[in-house]
Amino acid sequence: MNVRLTKLLLGLAAPLLALGLAFLITSLVLVLAGDPVGAVWGQLLQWPEPRNQINILNNAMVLFLSGLAVSIGFRMNLFNIGVDGQYRVAVFVAAVVAGEAWLPGYANTALAIVCAMLAGALWAGIAGVLKATRGVSEVIATIMLNFIATSLVAYLLAKAAVREEGSNVIGTKVIPESSWIPGIQVWSDVATELYGFVVITVLAGVGYWFVLNKTRFGFELRATGQSTTAAVASGVSAKRMTVATMMLSGAVAGLVGLPILFGDSHSYGSTFQSGLGFAGIAIALLGRNHPIGIALGALLFAFLDEQSNPLQILVGVSPDIVAITQGVIVLTVVVSYELVRRYGARLEQRRVAAELAAGVTVAPTSATTDTDPSAPDGSGRPGDGDVDLSKETTR
Repeated sequence: MNVRLTKLLLGLAAPLLALGLAFLITSLVLVLAGDPVGAVWGQLLQWPEPRNQINILNNAMVLFLSGLAVSIGFRMNLFNIGVDGQYRVAVFVAAVVAGEAWLPGYANTALAIVCAMLAGALWAGIAGVLKATRGVSEVIATIMLNFIATSLVAYLLAKAAVREEGSNVIGTKVIPESSWIPGIQVWSDVATELYGFVVITVLAGVGYWFVLNKTRFGFELRATGQSTTAAVASGVSAKRMTVATMMLSGAVAGLVGLPILFGDSHSYGSTFQSGLGFAGIAIALLGRNHPIGIALGALLFAFLDEQSNPLQILVGVSPDIVAITQGVIVLTVVVSYELVRRYGARLEQRRVAAELAAGVTVAPTSATTDTDPSAPDGSGRPGDGDVDLSKETTR
């Protein structure tokens, strides 16, 4: 079989195997609980209505940004578990800045977006500095910073909030309408609009791909994640890259809540959507740290979330079954990638053995891998790029 085709098929096999295993395990859970398996999957997998399609795209937009933020850390073998706290701090800062309206119109919007990214970068930078200077695990640091961020934002919200008369809901000042990002009318007969922030979201995805694959900074980031000692020997400062990567990840995390802020809620309050950061971990794993894969993973999770809403009414099953499915996907992704990696390694060994037996000289470049988030020690798991099977020379 053609080497490039084999590589492509192996790349597709892992996520497809993970989804298949998640489907089987979730079905088993439904059977054990005595729930109607066919009715549940019939509801979840049916084609959504136009209004639901827009909701899916809007939710996927937020999840995509969360996945991008996590993936930046993953590409350097760093686990940024703190996206949830970083986006909370960032969206609160953006809401306060935009609500004060120090600048007119979209200049006010741009200022708030920049402030949000700076706030997210600085909050993530705390974990980066602790990692670089004291060797503190970024996993522990970012998890603890999540709790601190939640409490800090709640405290500051109580100080800066404007209470609605006759309501227990509190929130920041409403952003002036001139600073809102207008929605895009996709269906003329549907009131729900696509968030206008989709333009910035697409630019973020393109920027992620360009910076990590086409710039010196991106090369140093990936090289440090592959082998810190090799990167240091090449003149790269591992400590500087650790701090810079965490701050870049935090800056993208600062964008996570902004589609909702500028496109829907227009203020930050006690009812603002939570839990957006943790879903990004699963989406980054499923998407293999590639922007297209992350986009597909975000669409899948958003699709399941939207389709689960009527489960309780129509089927009599709790929508929490979707949370189970999403959690199982995370586990099966790790298992599936390892199985596919081992299978790919065996295919490579057979190919090399066959070509050596036929008198073909094979260049020893097939062991090149990118770091995979499922291997915190960077021990040869396939990440965004798999084993390069195509580099060979013949006599």
